[in-house]
Amino acid sequence: MTVILRPARSTDAGATGEILHGFARENDWMPELHSCAQTIAFCGRMIDQDWVTVAETNRGVVGFLSVNDAEIHSLYLSPVGRGKGIGQRFLDHAKSCHRQLSLIAFQANHPACRFYERNGFTEVSRGDGTENDENLPDIKYVWHKERSVDG
Repeated sequence: MTVILRPARSTDAGATGEILHGFARENDWMPELHSCAQTIAFCGRMIDQDWVTVAETNRGVVGFLSVNDAEIHSLYLSPVGRGKGIGQRFLDHAKSCHRQLSLIAFQANHPACRFYERNGFTEVSRGDGTENDENLPDIKYVWHKERSVDG
């Protein structure tokens, strides 16, 4: 499967919103706080601010990365996009553009936490959920280029 990473266009809001909304629906631990339409609108706002890169295949948009300054705000893949190295490509892309990155992951999202830790992100703090809309315990991670083994 050929995967192209490209800046998101306003017409990608539907696909990115469906991927994000689908994640909440797939995971029992994740509360579904917003309708699909609200999630699409949210993704549209991130796209309008030039935060979003999408992964596109012959099946359409299969994932997206949202970075605001040096903070990874979102990295989500559709079920058909998972397990194909696309998440790694997104992370490598973000690392190539920044000397430092930070992100917050939910503690219950064990696959994401393992992924970020394997990629040189270090836990710097934990939250009890009172500072996020989902009220879920979270972990803040940071990555520094100069400290990274893989560069």
